Amino acid sequence: MPKRRDILAIVLIVLPWTLLITVWHQGAINPLLAARKDDRHESRRDSRNTFTLKKPCSSENNKDIVEVVHTEYVYSRPPPWSDVLPTLHVVTPTYSRPVQKAELTRLANTFLHVPNLHWILVEDSPRRTPLVTRLLRETSQNYTHLNVETPRNYKLRGDTRDPRIPRGTMQRNLALRWLRETFSSNNRHSQPGIVYFADDDNTYSLELFEEMRSTRKVSVWPVAFVGGLRYESPKVNTLGKVYGWKTVFDPHRPFAIDMAGFAVNLHLILFKPQAYFKLRGVKGGYQESSLLRELVTLNDLEPKAANCTKVLVWHTRTEKPVLVNEGEKGFTDSNVEI
Repeated sequence: MPKRRDILAIVLIVLPWTLLITVWHQGAINPLLAARKDDRHESRRDSRNTFTLKKPCSSENNKDIVEVVHTEYVYSRPPPWSDVLPTLHVVTPTYSRPVQKAELTRLANTFLHVPNLHWILVEDSPRRTPLVTRLLRETSQNYTHLNVETPRNYKLRGDTRDPRIPRGTMQRNLALRWLRETFSSNNRHSQPGIVYFADDDNTYSLELFEEMRSTRKVSVWPVAFVGGLRYESPKVNTLGKVYGWKTVFDPHRPFAIDMAGFAVNLHLILFKPQAYFKLRGVKGGYQESSLLRELVTLNDLEPKAANCTKVLVWHTRTEKPVLVNEGEKGFTDSNVEI
């Protein structure tokens, strides 16, 4: 049986080593616990972002690989707004079709980059549809949502369309009526703004919206892929005045211009309440003329886009074949970039 003195010696030898091992073990675990706590804190903080980027993998072959952790995110981007710039009232008629949401989404994404833009979206429908209502709410646009249905006898008949009321006429007129009722002529001096008719099947450069913002009466510019040409455009002389039209389709129209090729000062719209797009007795292609002849003369037009030498708006869908060699029609402006 071991003596008491031997037991005491064993205890004195073992105890210091036990304490030393315990202290070392605690020192190794605490940093790990702290790191895990920090990771949980960072995880909660980063859950508000679209994604979290972690450090690259330590392997030599995977230095450029970044692990992405997706988390919940709600997009909310208020459109830019300035108290100095005039408001752009952009009128878009729309109707139900398979590509409607895709085209409106593309247009909305463009408008989000334009300061002081008010989107007036008018549905050709007896009521405002849930699809368009949700789209407008989700885009965070400054918008007004209207609707008016084109009478059935003026809609598509088989493969042909009654030309007496071109598509979108009643919707654009409703937008003009809304503008006049909202911004009465008595307050027109305190409501600087520009009115532009932007169809949802076109493509628009952001530069175009800055060009039209300085419109005093009616500003004009070229439009690509319309009227059977690579582009249609006002003719501008050396004095910067419009004196005619570069177009093949009925060049003798009072204003041989596409709907996407002009903008109107809001004051002028309010000052001349009789100016609307004519519903009846107007041939196809004369809708623009029916409004503009009530507002201005040819001499009043203000050419934009570098005196109408730059194309800033394009028809996405062309209904007529486009002439590649415009020189055959007397158009030799090879410097115009489409």
